[in-house]
Amino acid sequence: MVKLSNTEIRKLDDAARAGWLYYVGGNTQDEIAKKLNISRQSAQRMVALSVSQGLIKVRLDHPIAKCMDLAEKLKSRFGLDSCEVVPSDPSEPSSTLGLAQAGAAEIERHLKSEQPKVLAMGTGRVLRSCVDELRTVDCPQHKIVAMLGNMALDGSASPYDVVVRMAEHTNARHYPMPLPVLPRSIEEKEQLHAQQNITGNLKLAKDADVTFVGIGSLGEKSPLHIDGFIDAKELKELQDLGAVGEMISWVFDKNGKLLDCKVNQRVASTPLKTNANKQIYAIAAGEEKVLAILGAVRSNMISGLITNEYTAERLLSID
Repeated sequence: MVKLSNTEIRKLDDAARAGWLYYVGGNTQDEIAKKLNISRQSAQRMVALSVSQGLIKVRLDHPIAKCMDLAEKLKSRFGLDSCEVVPSDPSEPSSTLGLAQAGAAEIERHLKSEQPKVLAMGTGRVLRSCVDELRTVDCPQHKIVAMLGNMALDGSASPYDVVVRMAEHTNARHYPMPLPVLPRSIEEKEQLHAQQNITGNLKLAKDADVTFVGIGSLGEKSPLHIDGFIDAKELKELQDLGAVGEMISWVFDKNGKLLDCKVNQRVASTPLKTNANKQIYAIAAGEEKVLAILGAVRSNMISGLITNEYTAERLLSID
């Protein structure tokens, strides 16, 4: 971590104060300028800095009729227990802006429970963004468990593992999965799963009270390929089999059917299986993920979806 100078620390302190006055206190920028004895332009810059540095977490707290209507249509068509649709930026309809805040709000809802809960977490860019949006809370009564490992065959790790980062925000006990995403063989996977600590983590994840996963595409921007878990040849083989997406590395087609393929035979992740009393939320949006999300909502692997307005409309347009 880079050590900040005293001047930089004071600058962030002032930005945090200005951001609090604006977003929490409801002050105008003119009022902030007067209270802090600075110019209006300085107040504007400080408020902007408070957001850009993550000092203030901004969330929309108003139901938008169109988004609510899309959510109800998605629930009805795909038999989902829950669905939240966030607004899309008209200039960037495939942007995932807003997903992190909505996902963080849902995670926090479970963290607020006084009763102990087990939260199972996938990995990926969107989930990492959700965790970065979490408020710091003290909830040692909960447990956070990884659904999968984050190691490639060469031993390198994905930067989008979320369990440790989430534990830092919550002070909850956490259980990483010290496994490669895809062991070299079925035999190696079975040997790894037979280890006592791995067996315990797998059971903890399987019986979790709530689960959060991302959805990856199997197109050119496939996280499995970009992050080094499968090579270009393996990606092409999956595409030829009709693969459109993956959740915690379980690969499926556009109808949500898990494929009989080498990846699914070797994947070391905890299988996803819906339970009437336990929610499994998928968080994803964007044009490149439309078919992957379609397969996910057609499967029996998730019960809830958090997406954006553009993606919801695209999903509903497909027969």
